Amino acid sequence: MQYVISVMSCDHPGIIAGVSSAVYRLGGNINSCSQTVLGGYFTFITIIDLPKHYTSEELAKEIQFSEGLGMDYRVIVQPYELKPSESEKPMTKPAGETFVITAFGKDQPGIVKEFSRYLADHDINITDLYGDRNGDEFVLIGQLTIPANINIGNLLDDLEETGKEFGFTVKLQHNNIFVATNQLRLAE
Repeated sequence: MQYVISVMSCDHPGIIAGVSSAVYRLGGNINSCSQTVLGGYFTFITIIDLPKHYTSEELAKEIQFSEGLGMDYRVIVQPYELKPSESEKPMTKPAGETFVITAFGKDQPGIVKEFSRYLADHDINITDLYGDRNGDEFVLIGQLTIPANINIGNLLDDLEETGKEFGFTVKLQHNNIFVATNQLRLAE
C-alpha cells in the first residue's frame, strides 16, 4: 500500500529521523519526500510504501507517537491514489520542459497570486515553489513544467511585463542551465 504523509510542527532537529524511523519500523520504504522550514515551522511531505494496510488514522498515530514525536505534531495521512480529473481523463505527467523562474522586488500583496494565476491560465504547472520576505524585499523561486507548445520567448516577455507591474525583476531559465550555472564546485 502507498500513502502520502504530511507532518508539520515547530522546527527542531530529529523530526525526519522520527518519521523515517516509524516508516522503517513498520516495514516501509520512503519513495520520495520534500521538506522545508518556513518562519520556524517545519513541513515534510513524503510518499511511502508499506507492506500492510492501515487506515489513515491508524498510520497517523503510528507516525505521531514514534520516537517520542508527541502531540505537538500535526500528521496527516491519506492513501496514495491518483484520481482522474473531472473530465475522466487519466492523470499523466504533463509533457514539457522544466524551467526555473525567479522573481524579486519590493514586497506587496498579490505577488504570488499574479504569477500563479498567469501560469495556471497558460497550463504551466508549478512543481516546486519557494517565497520569502526579508525586510521590504520578496523573493519567489519556482520550478515549472512548461508545455512544448508554448513559445518561451513570448512567455518570458509576458512574465517580465507582469513583473514590471509590481516593480519585480523576473528571470526564466531552463532547468539544465539553472543547475549548471548555480552548481557548487567542490575543491578537489
